Amino acid sequence: MAVVYATLIVKGKKTMAQVPDRLKAEVKELLDALEITDVE
Repeated sequence: MAVVYATLIVKGKKTMAQVPDRLKAEVKELLDALEITDVE
């Protein structure tokens, strides 16, 4: 599910604020691995 949220963030459909708390750390790791740092 974290991959889905990371993809939606990359596409601009969701923000980090919309990610459930239990998934935020994993989504952050995925975005860091993709070298995407300009998310809120």
